[in-house]
Parts: sequence; C-alpha cells; structure tokens
Amino acid sequence: MGGTSGLITILHTSFVAVDDLTALFNEVAPDVSLRHIVDDSLLDEVLSEGGVTPGVQKRLASYLGAAEELGSDVIFSQCSSVGEAVDVAAADIAVPVVRIDSRMAELACEAGTRIGVVATLGTTLAPTSELIEKTARARSQSISIDCVLVEGAFEALRAGNRAEHNGLVLDAVRSLAERVDVVVCAQGSMAAIVSELGDTAVPVLTSPRLGVSHAVEVLRDRMKEKA
Repeated sequence: MGGTSGLITILHTSFVAVDDLTALFNEVAPDVSLRHIVDDSLLDEVLSEGGVTPGVQKRLASYLGAAEELGSDVIFSQCSSVGEAVDVAAADIAVPVVRIDSRMAELACEAGTRIGVVATLGTTLAPTSELIEKTARARSQSISIDCVLVEGAFEALRAGNRAEHNGLVLDAVRSLAERVDVVVCAQGSMAAIVSELGDTAVPVLTSPRLGVSHAVEVLRDRMKEKA
C-alpha cells in the first residue's frame, strides 16, 4: 500500500524501462511509492502478431485489475504499443490510468498542425498516431501526421548496441524536423537521443519525463480528493 503521498504502479511490457522510470519518478516525486508489474511476453507477442491479440488484451486487463487490488492510486502504462488496449481495459477499473505518451500528444497538438512521428517499431506507429489524432479531435484541430519507421534501430537496441540505435534515430529525427512543426518520438526508449540531439528547428518530444510528470499530477489531484 502507498503512504500518504500515494502509490503508483507501473505496468511494463518489457524490463527495458524499469530502472529509468524508477529513477525518473524518484527525481520528480521522491515521496511517492512505486510498484512494478512486468510481463515481457506482452511486447514479444505484439511484435510477432503485428498488434494486440485477444490474449494480450486479456492479460492487460488482469494486470490493471491486480494493480487496483494492491491499492494503487494511479496506474502508469509504460508501453505505447499497447496504449489503445490499455484504454479499453481501463474502462473496467476505478483507478486512473495514465499512458506514458498522453501528455506528449497534447503538447504535439499545441505545437502545430504538421506532426512528425518517429518510431523504431511498426507496432507503435499506429497507436501513437491514433492518440495524436484523438487528441486533435478533442481540440477541434485539423492536423497531418508524417510517420517514419527507423529500420534496424530497435534490433540494435535489443542487441545492446545503443550507439547504433541512437545514430539511426538521430538521423531520422533531424530529417523529419525539416518538414514538420514538431517531432514526436513514439517510444520511451528513444529519449536516449536527447543528450546528443542538439538544437533543432522544431520541438522534439519524448515521452518518459512528460509522462511521469503527468502521472504525478494526476496522483496529487487524486490524493487531494481522498484527503
């Protein structure tokens, strides 16, 4: 159970982001308790099947239910590839569920109408684009989305070659930035390029810090309601 500052449970589809997100939450809100639910079969199944399967959807629903039962005040969904499926499952629980990329989508729509989306996984392009389009519709905003899949980058990251991953993503981001108003990096793992990116003509958004800050805001509001 969380203390007076609340409990956030993070739902992961791989172990890649556990340490980085823990560090971010500890930096942004060191008083918040954290729990992690990790099922690294989820992303493998999404990749092999080209999208969310009924089995993935069922497991996601069970994990959200488990997070609610253990006393979570907020559930944080780490994986963009299962974002839409998490939204569906979230309708069946009372705990707020925050997607890692929802605040990023809001800021992208605020930045302009020509939005570039860069991903290293094909399965992430559609959920991220759909989230941005949904956000734009809520704002009665007309947008265009330019999607770029960075071939080979995800494989390089999984093989432990972060330098190759970063180089491929950097090239794609810089090229896309020349023809859009804002660039969205669809996966949290792509935040690793920020320190190497330098100045760009347009904003380049990554989700981890934005998502963590959003989750903490939702938590603070919830704790005020419960006080």
